[in-house]
Order: sequence, then structure tokens, then C-alpha cells
Amino acid sequence: MDKIRNLSVRKTIFLYMAIALFCSFFLSAVIVGISQRVQRNIWWSYVDKEAFFEAVESEVPYHVADFSRPGSHEMTPSDYFVSEVLCDFIQTYTVLILSMAGSCAAVLLFYRNKLRKPMEELALASKRIAENHLDFCISYENKDEMGVLCREFERMQEQLARNNQAVWRTLEEEKMLRAAIAHDIRAPLSVLKGYQEMLTEYLPGEDIDMEQAMEMLSESGRQIERMDAFVEAMRKLNSLENRQLTPGNISARQLEMDIQGELAILEKEYGKQCILQAAESKEEFYGDKEIILEVTENLLLNALRHGKRKITIMVKAGYAELSIRVMDDGDGFQEDAEKITEAFYGQNVKDSLKHAGLGMYISRLYCEKHGGRLVLGNDEQGGAVVTAIFCRIA
Repeated sequence: MDKIRNLSVRKTIFLYMAIALFCSFFLSAVIVGISQRVQRNIWWSYVDKEAFFEAVESEVPYHVADFSRPGSHEMTPSDYFVSEVLCDFIQTYTVLILSMAGSCAAVLLFYRNKLRKPMEELALASKRIAENHLDFCISYENKDEMGVLCREFERMQEQLARNNQAVWRTLEEEKMLRAAIAHDIRAPLSVLKGYQEMLTEYLPGEDIDMEQAMEMLSESGRQIERMDAFVEAMRKLNSLENRQLTPGNISARQLEMDIQGELAILEKEYGKQCILQAAESKEEFYGDKEIILEVTENLLLNALRHGKRKITIMVKAGYAELSIRVMDDGDGFQEDAEKITEAFYGQNVKDSLKHAGLGMYISRLYCEKHGGRLVLGNDEQGGAVVTAIFCRIA
């Protein structure tokens, strides 16, 4: 029964039709045989039996005695109807009628046993999807074409559920992004508004000296610079998804020289020692060098802000993978990696005056865009360790 139930749709309809036609022909043969016997019994009642038996007794080879069909004027109306109308009709059209009836029955049984349940399941599933109810399963386990269709439909439903979850996550992220934008803009605007009110109130009456006024103007300028930096960070953030990778061959020596050129400037600016260690390798990595350098710069800036005296950079380039590890001697990460790599993350309020808290977030996105990942952790001595891993672009 399992084999029959799991037959393909084509084989199943052939099987149903074959069984229906066999049963129709067999039943037709039985009915036609019965009608012939009934018809001959009626004819026999109008035969001269003495003459027939004499003919039978006088049979010679190749000659067989038989009786003929009586004329219509000889039979009674009832015998005429049964013999000449009903029996003749049965013998002529029984095969046709039963074949058609068997074919119709085969189609109906085929639909009931093979198509009705999966079609009802699919119709119900479509209705639930239209109503945005995606937590359902299709209970049809046969391995025929309809079973494959139901499983594909269920796979589509699962994908729709994942897509809906992704959309909801995107909406939540946009909501958080709008809240972060409002929060980060409100602070400098409040400071600017306060300074403007103070200058408007005290400056005309000379209740404030010039040094204090210049200090307020200088602080207002810093708040404007902060807003400019925030707007630039937002412009950069909005262009992340549209950025396309521009791959090329990258050697460990070439990457070491590029990073060393940036370290000379950053060491002077932050007054901290940066040590670069690059493992020698003859293999060339294939990837987007600009993205890799941008991630490296973000990790260096983060380490320089939180490190105390020394920053260590380790570069390892291979054929299939490239990794850049940045270690500092600061206090390390105090929160989990997922929160640290969120947009607009900052460990302290004062630090947000200098950067928008997007460095680790952008680094994570770029690593994932390059097929890799960003790994955060703490050293045994307590400093932070961040490893950016990039996979070779096929």
C-alpha cells in the first residue's frame, strides 16, 4: 500500500484507468452474456420444439441445428420489448456505457485519493499566508509529485517567515537608528541653545566678560564640529549596503607597508607606541584592499583611544584567508561582542564627542560582506583583542 500511495501521479492515473477498464470489460461480458441467455430463452418459447429436436437428431457433420429469431408479430409486446429492445440495447452499448462509467469513477477516485487532500492543504496554506499566519505545517507525507509540491510550498513558507523576521529586525534597527540620531543630535543642539540664550540675555547688558563669551563661542564651535562629524558618519552608514567589493591580489608585504604608513601618523597623533608584526608568506590573498585597510584603521583608532601605552598589530595573509589582530594594553571590553558592534556604541559619554560609535559596527559589516567575521575578546593581561577575518573572494 505504501508503494501504491507513493506512486507518481502519472503512474497512479494509469493504474486507476487500467483497473477501471478491466472491471468495465469484465462486467460488460457478464451482463452481455446474461442478456443473451435471456434473449434466447424468450426465442425458445416460440420455437417448434418437436421439429427442432428432429433436426438435432438428423444433424450431419458441418451442419448444426439451431433456431432462428422469431418475428416481431409472433411475440407478445412484453417479450418483444425485453428481447428486441432491452437485450439488443444491452448487447450493443454495455461496453461503451460501462467503459465511460469506469473511466469517470477512476477519475473521481484518483482525485479523492491523490489530489483532494494536498490541494486542500495547499489552499489552506495559501489562505494562512495571505493572512500572514506563517506558523503552520502541511500534513501530507506522500512522496509523489504532490508531496514534493507540498514540501516546496512549506519550504517557501519557512523562507517567508525568515524574510518577515528579517524585515522586522530591519524595522527595529531603523527604529533604533532614528532614536540614536535623535539622541545624538539633541545633546549638541541643547548645548547650542543654552549658550545662545545666555549670550542673548547677558551680552547686551555686559553682564558677561569677553573671555566667557569667547569660551561659549568656542564650545559652540566644538558642538557644531560634533554635529558635522555625526552627519558625515550617517552619510557613510547609509552607503554601506550599496558599496560593492573591488577585489585584487594582496600580498602580506604590500599590506604591511600600507599599514606602516598609517601607523607613523597615528603614533604621532596619539603619542602611543604601535608595533606591527606581519607573518611572511609567498601566497597572495584576493580581496578588496580598501575595505581591509578601512577595517584596520577602525580597529587601530579604537585601540589607540582605549590603550594606555602600546598597541600591537599582527597581520597574517594566506591564500584562502587574511586576518588582522589588534591588541591594546587598556582595560579590555566590559560588555559582550554583540553590543559592542552595534551602531552608535560608546563606552563613555565624553568619548562620543570625538566619534559617532560606528567604527566597530562598520568593521563587523565589512568583515561579513567579505565573507569573514569580527572576533572580540580580552587578553590575559586585560587588554582588548580584536581580530578581523576576511575570506578570499571567489
